[in-house]
Amino acid sequence: MILAIDIGNTNTVIGCCKDNEILFVERLSTDSSRTVLEYAISIKNVLELYQIQPGALKGSIISSVVPPLTNLFRDAIRKIVGKEPMIVGPGVKTGLNILMDNPGQVGSDLIVNAVAALAEHPVPLIIIDLGTATTISVVDSKKNYIGGMILPGIRVSLDSLVNRTSQLHRISLEAPKRLIGKNTAECMKSGVIHGNAACIDGMIDRIEKELKTKATVIATGGLAGSIIPHCTHEIILDDALLLKGLLYIYKKNS
Repeated sequence: MILAIDIGNTNTVIGCCKDNEILFVERLSTDSSRTVLEYAISIKNVLELYQIQPGALKGSIISSVVPPLTNLFRDAIRKIVGKEPMIVGPGVKTGLNILMDNPGQVGSDLIVNAVAALAEHPVPLIIIDLGTATTISVVDSKKNYIGGMILPGIRVSLDSLVNRTSQLHRISLEAPKRLIGKNTAECMKSGVIHGNAACIDGMIDRIEKELKTKATVIATGGLAGSIIPHCTHEIILDDALLLKGLLYIYKKNS
């Protein structure tokens, strides 16, 4: 059994993988003020919720887009598992051919998502991750990672809208009853939910036009479940994509 952790700017995704099965997917708030011991206790508590004993873990792997927290999590996992975790980064084989100006600058989360999508779906691929930022990655028909887009995240945009306007208040992220809102809250919800869904649909159209072919579209991330059902394109929703990618990378390097 493998412990897999992806450290994001807002949330940290935790899961356990056994054989080729993802046993669970959970999220903790990413907080740089917490100590090694506090994170170790949080991770251990999650494992206990699923009745997983630390001794059952034969290894672990971490991907991170928050460098200051990488070593903190490494130390926390050492306390729990008693073994050094694998860190996605230089020297770790991913099998992904990255055709970017500076491959080293590509976020580890984007690489991990692409590895999982390539292993499970036909190319070309469009991979959408709706988190703190909304990222779109493109893998061409030759299985090359050729680039993508980074958009302001949904909550980042919503927080900015609320903080910079005096008469707009915080709202929950469920879809409104109708597209054309009849009050301020409905108008905001429609803008956030349907506006982002329309943005994703439009980006898919433009990417497929540039690729000159249809693509398999996969979406993941904490906010994917709120937005993707309102898109008009056929999009595969996979909340465990990151953890699957970490498992594939762990096996490739073991």
